[in-house]
Amino acid sequence: MASNPPQAPVLFDRSLLHVRQNRALRGGAATFLLDRVAEDLGGRLNAVLREFSDVVDVWTPGEILANALRKRFKSVTHIGLQQSDERLALEPDSLDLVVSALAFQFVNDLPGVLAQIRRALRPDGLLLAAMIGGDTLTELRQAFAAAEAELEGGVSPRVAPFADLRDIGALMQRAGLALPVTDVDRVVIRYDSAFALMADLRRMGATNVLVERRRTPTRRATLLRMAQIYAERFADADGRIRATFEVIWLSGWAPHESQQKPLRPGSARIGLEEAVKNRKA
Repeated sequence: MASNPPQAPVLFDRSLLHVRQNRALRGGAATFLLDRVAEDLGGRLNAVLREFSDVVDVWTPGEILANALRKRFKSVTHIGLQQSDERLALEPDSLDLVVSALAFQFVNDLPGVLAQIRRALRPDGLLLAAMIGGDTLTELRQAFAAAEAELEGGVSPRVAPFADLRDIGALMQRAGLALPVTDVDRVVIRYDSAFALMADLRRMGATNVLVERRRTPTRRATLLRMAQIYAERFADADGRIRATFEVIWLSGWAPHESQQKPLRPGSARIGLEEAVKNRKA
């Protein structure tokens, strides 16, 4: 009797993420990072010598990216965040292009989502996405950890365990995507204080949605000490602090016979020993 596949661990409260993103949109969202990613995504698509007709935007917050795509593609569908559900309900072989901006970092089962996208792409269809990477908010993470260790005798999870660049390519290959490519864009934003940074995170709908987050309010003394440590360790000469945002870009194609393929093992026309001899000659 076949056993059910293991379930991915639930790290993120996606229902809470839905609430906070909607609150941010209603209150005037901070979109500077999303604007940058949307512009970069457009430039990356311009470099692709391929026509796309049926396009889907998966879970990008708001309509910024979808509206930009509608100016250049006839059929663009935006799939908004639907509470905790990570099923995309995409028909097999129905899409030429799938994009996503700053959403995959809050997915509990990223391998499963990538596999769904792979099934939905037609042969030679493209996935192009940007997600938050592991070095994001490293300064805030360190400052909170130091303050809590000093005043509370322990550290609570506050910043999500974002993906590492080295893992993403392997996940795409595991999902059946060909020619996977990943790269990183690091953005440093300066703020007057740690509290100004935290206000922007609220306006991005990007505050703590970890399932294992602390459910009680942070003590005022801990917050003040965190801000002090942040300023001591990560301020420039003018007193403004730095906040790092790491954006991981990933792209992969649904396999097609026209794509380049690696040589079969043993198919090279020159042996390794001969190649080394020629190199030394």
